[in-house]
Amino acid sequence: MVVHRLCIPYSPGLRHYIGILREENLLERLHERLETVKTHDFHIHELQPYQKDGGVFVRFTYTGRDHQTALETLQTDLQLEATKHGGLPSWSGLNHCNVWLVKGEPFLEDMYRYPSGIVHVSFQGPDVPEEALYSLFRSCGRIQNITSPTPVPAGTLRSSDILFHRVRSATIARNTIHGYTFSDGDGITRLKTVYQRPIQAHAIRDWLTSHPRIVLPIIFFLLGTLTYTIFDPIRVLSVEGKMLNWFDYREYKLYKWLRANALDRFSLTSLAREDVSPQGDIWKERKDAESAVRSYLSDLPSTVAFVHGPQGSGKSRMVEAIIRDTGRKTLVIDCAELNRATSDMRLVSALAQQTGYRPIFAFLNSVNNMVDIATVGLIGQKAGFKSSLEDQLKQILEVTGTALKKVNHSLRTSAQRAVKATQEAEARRAEEARTRARIRAGTWHDPRLDCIAGNGVISELGVGDELLEGDDGGLAGFNVIEEDVVNLSDGGEKTSQELARQQHRHAEDVQVVRTLPIVVIKNYAARGGVYKEELLGVLAHWAASLAENQVAHVIVVSDNREDAKLLARALPSKPLNSIALHDADAPTALSFVRRRLYDAGITSDLTPAQKKAIEHLGGRTSDLERLIHKVCSNQGIEEAVEDIIADGVGELRKKAFGEDIDDAKSLPWSREQAWTVLKQLARRAELPYYEVLLDVPFKGDELPLRVMEHAEIISISTRHGRPSTIRPGKPVFKYVFERLVNDPVFQATQDIALNDKVISSAESTVRTCESELSTLQDLSKTERSFWWFRRRATSERREYLLKKMRSAQTKIQTLEKRNAELKRVLAKGV
Repeated sequence: MVVHRLCIPYSPGLRHYIGILREENLLERLHERLETVKTHDFHIHELQPYQKDGGVFVRFTYTGRDHQTALETLQTDLQLEATKHGGLPSWSGLNHCNVWLVKGEPFLEDMYRYPSGIVHVSFQGPDVPEEALYSLFRSCGRIQNITSPTPVPAGTLRSSDILFHRVRSATIARNTIHGYTFSDGDGITRLKTVYQRPIQAHAIRDWLTSHPRIVLPIIFFLLGTLTYTIFDPIRVLSVEGKMLNWFDYREYKLYKWLRANALDRFSLTSLAREDVSPQGDIWKERKDAESAVRSYLSDLPSTVAFVHGPQGSGKSRMVEAIIRDTGRKTLVIDCAELNRATSDMRLVSALAQQTGYRPIFAFLNSVNNMVDIATVGLIGQKAGFKSSLEDQLKQILEVTGTALKKVNHSLRTSAQRAVKATQEAEARRAEEARTRARIRAGTWHDPRLDCIAGNGVISELGVGDELLEGDDGGLAGFNVIEEDVVNLSDGGEKTSQELARQQHRHAEDVQVVRTLPIVVIKNYAARGGVYKEELLGVLAHWAASLAENQVAHVIVVSDNREDAKLLARALPSKPLNSIALHDADAPTALSFVRRRLYDAGITSDLTPAQKKAIEHLGGRTSDLERLIHKVCSNQGIEEAVEDIIADGVGELRKKAFGEDIDDAKSLPWSREQAWTVLKQLARRAELPYYEVLLDVPFKGDELPLRVMEHAEIISISTRHGRPSTIRPGKPVFKYVFERLVNDPVFQATQDIALNDKVISSAESTVRTCESELSTLQDLSKTERSFWWFRRRATSERREYLLKKMRSAQTKIQTLEKRNAELKRVLAKGV
């Protein structure tokens, strides 16, 4: 009698947990099925379930002389018995399990070594040939690959990996062949089997990390899609909420009620807002500009309104007053705030703050830059995850434009509902008036009386003793009364259908215009910005698209008319609606000061000296407001004007000449160039542009003049599209220039510096003439004249150079003499 084992795998993998619930039933049925086989005195001793791998080991006894033949016969008979019943019972209740003969010594353990499709076979002895391994393991199931043993460190068993097609086959091989002893002519080898973790356990992860050229663009596409589908709608809603004041507690009805009934009553200060907008006849210079802006806002936009004028001329206040009167929703973008940004992140954050663009992940710019650097090392090129500054600005403005469209649609829908409600209310009032007229005429019939009017014909008519409307007399009287009612309700207007349609269309057009939001871009082309060109270019194209698509009215406010070039390039097919504001004339400035002083309680009339002092300030609004503030602080008009001019002198000296030599080197113009312009403007009201440009120290360089214009030291007017004249930056600067020029010490220092530069230029001219005269002297010896009456070319050139050298030498002597006089002035120290 021999004891041996059979292996019956019935629930490999996680399915053994289900088999645990049915374990007793499975073992009982399995015992009954196997007991039917009596070959070689087959007798079952024990059924040992192995829950970890899912299966049952059967310990049995048998008798037989040839053990190998007896075991093969038993396995065949058991398989035939199982086939007869459709298989052995399994965890699922179906009969599809089979019987396998254990060839080795099973290693039953409960470690975390779970079945897999790869069986790692270690050789305790000489290597087993691949053919022998295949023959031994093939009976367990289909084999996909067998690896050859590789060299290993000393003390480590050599091994092979067998990859099965199914995990079930690997489980059978692991439990039936472990401990099998293989023998051939080279020796005896004991096989040890263990599950090998699949090489492709992280196939997806490994493939993703090994193919960055494919994976990274897909990831960026998915992230971009996530941004557009999730965050962009939130940002549109945020911008829309900012425009419609959803997040402003002052717009809530509860707050307004508390403010009107509680806060305002206990407030000790006046909350009335001062109206600083131009009013009355004293601002007749502003009327044309204000009328142009109102006309632009009263029609559908087709271009951009460009409001320009010198700084302090009241452009922003005029625009704010007009928008306040219209009561329309407004989005304000201040370029001066944006130009203070010192980095891409700050600029993007500032623009998002002004437009209400939320949420914004500005910190990701640094992360994206690091990702791009990393991808250069991985795939040899940038992944493009970091967007350029221009793209980020465009994204914010595109979302803002979408929000403006929704704001327009929301306002138009609200206006339509309001108009419809008004029309319905008017229709109800008209119907009530007609009903009252019928009641007075006795022709009105209440249908509710029909149910109680009586029986028979009277009930069918439902009118009882009331007058019939078919009565001619009644109808005639009713018609007269109804006409009177219509005339009263319509106010005597025409009621024709054509007039009604025209009025309806006109009302719709007005409604469409009034619901358009307004976009104001202030301080366009503000100075000092690091990202000026990129920002202004993006804003120009965005403003043009809003106007062309009639999404909003766009008003651009700038101090310089030249800043309109970017807007003009963004609107190549349509002209800009250019609106200019100029300084007021002397009578208007006097009227303005008199009016504001009267409002402040100063009723005394202006003396001729005071009027003359006010004329020194010109018509610049900021200077006049400053004067009024000083006068209201108990300061005399002449003294206030003197203070303004003195402050202008100090400010201009620092701005145009710098505080010291090192500060002057950082200026985009030289001190000599600034002094040349200021000195001439102190004597003349305006200068010819090209006369100044072609003279020393400019010598044709237009950049210093343009930069001085942007610094508001001077203003350049144009004629026929070209620069024409140069004037002071603001009217009071004329007297500031005079004060600077009349300062003897400052004038002496600047004249000496300018004269030295002119002397240096003249000396260079003299040296050039001397060198050429030496050359002409050598040429004249070889030159021949064939005609006695013809002059030599060298002689004519010599005379020209001598005259030029004499003129330069005379200039040098004159300027050196003048410098000597100026140095004596400096020596006095006055």
